[in-house]
Amino acid sequence: MSTTHMNAHIAHDEHHDHDPAPHNVFGFWLYLMTDCLLFASLFATYAVLFMNTAGGVSSKDIFELDFVLVETAVLLVSSVTYGFALICARNHKRASTLMWLGITFLLGLTFIGMELYEFHHLIENGNGPQRSAFLSAFFTLVGTHGLHVTAGLIWMFIMMVELVKSGFGSRTVTRLSCLSLFWHFLDVVWICVFTVVYLMGAV
Repeated sequence: MSTTHMNAHIAHDEHHDHDPAPHNVFGFWLYLMTDCLLFASLFATYAVLFMNTAGGVSSKDIFELDFVLVETAVLLVSSVTYGFALICARNHKRASTLMWLGITFLLGLTFIGMELYEFHHLIENGNGPQRSAFLSAFFTLVGTHGLHVTAGLIWMFIMMVELVKSGFGSRTVTRLSCLSLFWHFLDVVWICVFTVVYLMGAV
């Protein structure tokens, strides 16, 4: 083996030894675990407080399952479209990746718009978070999830701008993979919200 070939082989091994991508993904998994604890605390708080209506409306009075089903479908479809975006990204197909990210972004924006409409409707009817412990817990839990989706949309927009300006950099796919974990995690949390808060609250 020539000296040049040996040096190239050593440099290749060192590059893989210091590749930050696996560490970044592992670190992001740790972050998601802390987020799990956050949402577990909010769910536990809601479970304790949802019966404390202070003589006001209960969950059966305010939840519209048809509306929330559409909202849920929008978010779940966005998870599928993001999956297509990640497949395209791993194949370095920039145009297709941007297209699927754009569709996912619009679906996420629709979800947030529907959530804001629901909050506005409740507050306009005198059912804001200050009305009772039940409504405080509801707004906090659902609102925290909505803030996470908003953060995901901002992150997604930044990634689209990066793709347009610079294409696929050395860490672009890793960042998109982390965003994929985050987006799917929010889908799982929302399924729990839909089941525990809306579905069980309406029956």
